[in-house]
Amino acid sequence: MTTAVEQWRSLVDAINAARRSYYLKDAPTIADDEYDRLFRSLVELEAAHPELVTGDSPTQTVGGERADMFDPVQHLERMLSLDNAFDSEEMSAWFARIERELGEVPATVCELKVDGLAVDLVYRGGRLATLATRGDGRVGEDVTANVRWIPTIPTVLVAAPGGPPIPELLEVRGEVYFALADFAELNDQMLALGRSPYANPRNAAAGTLRRRIDRRQEEVAAAIAAEEAARVTAEGSARASRAAERVVRVTADLEAATGMLARLRLIVHGLGRADGFAPARLSEAYGALAGWGLPTADTTALAPDSSDAQSYIARYGELRHDLAHDIDGVVVKVDDLATQGRLGATSRAPRWAIAYKYPPEVVRTRLLDIRVNVGRTGRVTPYAVMAPVTVSGTTVEMATLHNATEVARKGVLIGDMIFVRKAGEIIPEVLGPVVEVRDGSERAFVMPTHCPSCGTELAPEKVGDADLRCPNTRSCPAQLQERIFHIGARGAMDIEGLGWKAAGALLADGILTDEAALFELTAADLMASPFFRTVATAGREPILTADARKFLASLNSAKGRPLWRVLVALSIRHVGPTAARELAREFGSIEAIRAAPMERLASTDGIGTVIAEAVLQWFAVDWHAEIVARWAAAGVRMADDREQGPRPLAGLTVVVTGTLPGVTRDAATEALQTAGAKVSGSVSKRTSFVVAGENPGSKFDKAVALEVPILDVDGLRVLLAEGPEAAALVVLPAP
Repeated sequence: MTTAVEQWRSLVDAINAARRSYYLKDAPTIADDEYDRLFRSLVELEAAHPELVTGDSPTQTVGGERADMFDPVQHLERMLSLDNAFDSEEMSAWFARIERELGEVPATVCELKVDGLAVDLVYRGGRLATLATRGDGRVGEDVTANVRWIPTIPTVLVAAPGGPPIPELLEVRGEVYFALADFAELNDQMLALGRSPYANPRNAAAGTLRRRIDRRQEEVAAAIAAEEAARVTAEGSARASRAAERVVRVTADLEAATGMLARLRLIVHGLGRADGFAPARLSEAYGALAGWGLPTADTTALAPDSSDAQSYIARYGELRHDLAHDIDGVVVKVDDLATQGRLGATSRAPRWAIAYKYPPEVVRTRLLDIRVNVGRTGRVTPYAVMAPVTVSGTTVEMATLHNATEVARKGVLIGDMIFVRKAGEIIPEVLGPVVEVRDGSERAFVMPTHCPSCGTELAPEKVGDADLRCPNTRSCPAQLQERIFHIGARGAMDIEGLGWKAAGALLADGILTDEAALFELTAADLMASPFFRTVATAGREPILTADARKFLASLNSAKGRPLWRVLVALSIRHVGPTAARELAREFGSIEAIRAAPMERLASTDGIGTVIAEAVLQWFAVDWHAEIVARWAAAGVRMADDREQGPRPLAGLTVVVTGTLPGVTRDAATEALQTAGAKVSGSVSKRTSFVVAGENPGSKFDKAVALEVPILDVDGLRVLLAEGPEAAALVVLPAP
């Protein structure tokens, strides 16, 4: 049996190894949630066995060390880590401890925990003297030389009119970070070099800020000198050519390094030593720092009580994916600075602050296999099969890899440990491999040359396409099942009972050979499949299941669906609900669309050349014409029988969010689009109105932040009946 001492040593070794990879190499080999579990296990073990605690235990020290390649900087005041809370109960427990200590719950400052690199800035006489990493909390690394390429870090402070004077000595703490767009670009560069991608923006920022630009400059100078010497002594020789090539290469490296430094950003979120500046509250200090030109966050808020802090945490848990940068939580700090002093700190963390950590969005897991899926348009897509892992609160086992080119670009091998990211509702994404932990057993993925469903040779649709497709469009079983399943989808014909398994049973049991006969199905047809009938019992014949009867009834009612739904159901490339509505509104019938020339189709609002070409190509296929003819013969409506009405909401963009009393989201969307409005899935400054029902989530919060007019369901009715001017008079008041 493992002893407590052995458990302690194992945990300490694992945590220290993870810290070295994270802080010194900027290349973590485990995910944040794994580190958090290790650390909490150590805390619990030391609580049960206090005799194990030593001064150099990770629970007693600040993570990180100073790398030898940088000069040391002694912080004027110690930079501490933060204790963590992982749910509302742990936050409540923290507030309860504060209340026991103080006799009340003080006001707190809530700020976003930006996923970046903690830094310490010292200004003397209003001029930047040093920029340093946190290091071990007492001594950090001097990276001041790189500031000249980072425009968001002010080198000179300027006193605001009427504000407090700039202290002679000012030490502030902040976070250097990348915006998400810049982080994605940097990871693309890492993958192109065959290296592990950065697992998070924090490591990307650290890796960028801690580059020795001076050494790169020395390399460029040495390369130029060598090139000049080679040109003088052996102009035109292979040696001179190599020297010239080296100049180009090292110059490009220098430009790339300084270019990424230029994209770093700074948020200031703390105060160290300040001579001649003694604010009473942290919120007051932030106001002064902003007035002197230091970048502070406009998302920071004062929370008078614990419920306000919990609401802030919940709100940004919804909004975190709408931000320009990554956050991994919220930091809550006691606002009153004297009270902070009373509460004090442990050897590693202040007692007056805590970090609430959201569920991890980047985790590490094992890539078990790479398989391929054949979609309804024949596209063959590789996907990752992974050891199950929880990310963003859900368990995932698969993630898309898009195409063989993307697999090669990411450099993943079957058997790799990989980093996986899932932001909100987005499909899980494989970021890349953890190259450092490979053991040689990994193997490369080989894209199949033939369709795994029907055996047809795969090929790109046209020269230069990254995607491979199965050209056996009509009879490939995988494509057929996907297409039939798609017909029943809510965004197409909305047929109850036509799910994935039902589509497979219709094909496997020979009831359908393609989608042409779908609307001709009868009860007798369905009885041929065990999927749709009950199991025979003694003395009784099998009958259709209740679900099968619902399927037939829904199939019959779907025949009267509007034209745009029929267009979506036909699986025409690029024709989704929006394009289908525009085509149906403009032409009114299948025959008119089929007969329209290229120019006429392309000039339709929201269509363009790509969709127009796809429509013409679809109708040019003989068996597609058979589908249309048989659906029409079975009673499917192929023309809208109502005249095209006015479009009073043309030019408006509307977002619908939440549960609308008395009306479905689909019905509201269809009514708005029929009236000419564009219905968007995201809120921006260009949004005309947001229609909000119950539990609207982050879109409501973003609309409030951007001051977009918000309507309830009654306001929606006014908008549809009377137009935008009338709706503007009934918008909801700002919360």
